[in-house]
This record gives sequence, C-alpha cells and structure tokens, in this order.
Amino acid sequence: MRIYLIGYMGCGKSSIGRKLSRYHSLQFIDTDSVIEQREGASCADIINYEGEEYFRKCEREVLLQTAETEDAVVSTGGGLPVWRDNMECIAELGVSVYIRRSPEQILSRLSPHGRHKRPKFRGLNDEELLEFMHRNLAEREPTYLRADIVVDCEQMDDATLIETIMQRVKQLKHN
Repeated sequence: MRIYLIGYMGCGKSSIGRKLSRYHSLQFIDTDSVIEQREGASCADIINYEGEEYFRKCEREVLLQTAETEDAVVSTGGGLPVWRDNMECIAELGVSVYIRRSPEQILSRLSPHGRHKRPKFRGLNDEELLEFMHRNLAEREPTYLRADIVVDCEQMDDATLIETIMQRVKQLKHN
C-alpha cells in the first residue's frame, strides 16, 4: 500500500509522513528530499537556477519512481499534485490523503527556516504571507480536494491525525 500525503506548503506532510511510516512500519519517501539528493541542491535553488518547469519535471520523475516501493508513505511537495496530470498519476499509484489546514494554522506552524526554504514565502511579512497563502491555496484546493481522503486537521494533534489517516485508509481499502 502506498499512501500519498498532499496539501499546502508547510501543512506538515513531511513530519506527519515520517511518524506515520514509523508507527506502521512503512517506508517513508519525501519527494523534495529525493530531488535534493539527486540534484545536489535545495528545491529553492533548483527553482531559482533551473526554473519551476525543470523542478516540476523532477517531481514527476520521483513520483513515477515511487511505484517501485510497495509499502510506503509518500510526502509530496505542495505543488506536485497540481502540475499537469500528477493527481491522476497519484490516484493510479495509491491512496491520496489531503492534509487540510487553514493558512492561519500553517503560518503558526512555520519556523523561520520553513519560511526561508520556500521561495514563494521569502520576503513576505505575516500579513502578506497570509494574503498570498489564501490566494494560492484557493487555486490549488480544487485539486487537493480530489484526494481519496480529506482530513481537516485544524483541531487535531499529530497522534490523532495519524490514527485518523490509518482508520480512513483501512475503511477505503475495505470498501
């Protein structure tokens, strides 16, 4: 079983994915980390120097490579599902889970490093960042909402979120 965690930048896909994989003995794949290792540069630098189109192609290659791993939790970059037909590809490869959080909650979770490593967040004060996230999330959310499972996690701690994801995945597999 492959579980693909999708959602907006900073919603917790990587941290939740690591915990989910550890608790349920699944391999963890972070698409951004795989790209950074393969390219020898940060995602931000790849986008800055090679362009977003090149970066999205790298994401697609890594997404297709996840098919080689049977039991895994895959944390995707925030833009991966919305590029071309990646959401359809995810649907063919496994179960998609949208980790849904408001821009306000995402902002409260972001560390200074988390803000800096995302090129689209750089140089924005809190008010500008919230405005940007509201606009950008409104563009992306129709794709995110096509996930097999949508978890609105505003009021959930990580342990509850992980348990909710696994319960919903098991229900989906039994239907």
